[in-house]
Amino acid sequence: MSNSPLATGTITTRRRPIDSVEYVEENGNGKVNIGQHHHHRRITSSVNSLMRPGRYLSRWIFGALMLLMISTMFVKIILIHLFLRVNATMTSHHDFLQLPRHVMHEQNSEIWANFGSDKYYKCIDRSSIKTRGKSMSNGYILVHANGGLNQMRSGISDMVAVAKLMNASLVLPMLDHKSFWTDPSEFKDIFDWQHFRKSLEDDIEVLESLPPSVANIKPFLKAPASYYNRDILKILKRHKVIEFTHTDSRLANNGIPDSIQKLRCHAMYEAIRFTEKIEQLGTKLVNRLKENGEPYIALHLRYEKDMLAFTGCNHNLTQKEAEELRKLRYKTKHWKEKRINGTEKRVLGLCPMTPREAAIFLEAMEYPSNTKICIVAGDIFGQNGLKALQERYPNVYYHSNLATEQELKPFMQRHNQLAALDYILALHADVFLYTYDGNMAKAVRGHRLFQGFWKTINPDKQNFVRLMDGMDNKKLTWKEFATQVRGLHVNRTGAPNARVVGHSPKLEENFYANPFPGCICLRPKHEKNR
Repeated sequence: MSNSPLATGTITTRRRPIDSVEYVEENGNGKVNIGQHHHHRRITSSVNSLMRPGRYLSRWIFGALMLLMISTMFVKIILIHLFLRVNATMTSHHDFLQLPRHVMHEQNSEIWANFGSDKYYKCIDRSSIKTRGKSMSNGYILVHANGGLNQMRSGISDMVAVAKLMNASLVLPMLDHKSFWTDPSEFKDIFDWQHFRKSLEDDIEVLESLPPSVANIKPFLKAPASYYNRDILKILKRHKVIEFTHTDSRLANNGIPDSIQKLRCHAMYEAIRFTEKIEQLGTKLVNRLKENGEPYIALHLRYEKDMLAFTGCNHNLTQKEAEELRKLRYKTKHWKEKRINGTEKRVLGLCPMTPREAAIFLEAMEYPSNTKICIVAGDIFGQNGLKALQERYPNVYYHSNLATEQELKPFMQRHNQLAALDYILALHADVFLYTYDGNMAKAVRGHRLFQGFWKTINPDKQNFVRLMDGMDNKKLTWKEFATQVRGLHVNRTGAPNARVVGHSPKLEENFYANPFPGCICLRPKHEKNR
């Protein structure tokens, strides 16, 4: 008699071998223990039935949708938890959440805020009595503008004031071709000379060259002095042509007639304008940085070879790099100071910030890591270059990577023209931070104040270095360090502050770095509510 179930009339269920294999694979244990897992068989059988097409298709779809919904909710809960956790620690930790830029900047709008006020206004209008009359000129002034771009600009502005004081005609200045950059550019290559002449016509006469009547006169060579209305004017009347051998820092910061101070600002910030091709490209680069309304910081990171050699600062450099700077300093004859203790200068706050110091400063001031930073300076010296800055702020730009090769081609090997592009980028930045108080820093800072107290950060480097070393030596936590850095700079971000007057020119604030008072005035009370 057959033992077949069909023959006996009884029906038994028997799992196919594949069912056990599928179950084992889902559990991942590689073994089948029927005694331990017989209570799972019904579940497994049901799942297998649901996985089969046919009448269970609708159940399969419903189950898949439920699984998808539950998984999505689970992922959302995890992401929200992570967001709240990171956001809660942002104020106490130096890492930043990578939010979309427009969200980041809206949430931290105070770090971009300007300090312009309707209490102040530009006041450079001169009385008609003070403008140039019809009287004949007392003579002609030739000038050699020395130094880099911004040193020349401030010197030329001073010479405009000197020409006014002596009622003299000013010939277009000759530019320095022997400075560190040895730029062969002439005045007309960098500046809009016709605009310069037109803008100053109510104050002085500006000529392209000496007129034929005095062209053959040998100019009287003279270094600029401070007594133009007295001895220099006599020399001018006697010789008719004076040639000033250089132009830098030849007018006092204070104690100058009000009309002359206003003229200096008019010359510096309005008459001396760059050529059309420089202005157009500079504006184009600014617009590229501000695409979609995004702000940017212009960082004047003066950690360049010439500046480090001149100051003797070598913090964070190798011994070989420090020796290279020392040799350059001894080789440059007109740099009078040769033996310099760079460590002492840094402690006194007299060194340019290193890229690492600049990055940590910006972090402490709460600028997010996705902030756009435009370096408005030359090549950074040292084998590590910008590495320390880019590790914290990867969105770093120069004029060289903002412009195309074709756009920059007319300016190559013309360092003063490239510096003019940097000036435009610095002037129109949402924030300007300078790490060394040199000629460009002074010029841009003063121009931004003149335009309406645009945000400009003037670091307290002496105290910053002290705090920085304290944190590096584990004496301060990051939170303590950052809090103190922000506290130090509450009043150093471009708000109206009257120029500091000292007992000597070296101890007082530079006029072009802060033209208030002089060219910025307090608005009368009856005009404030207009």
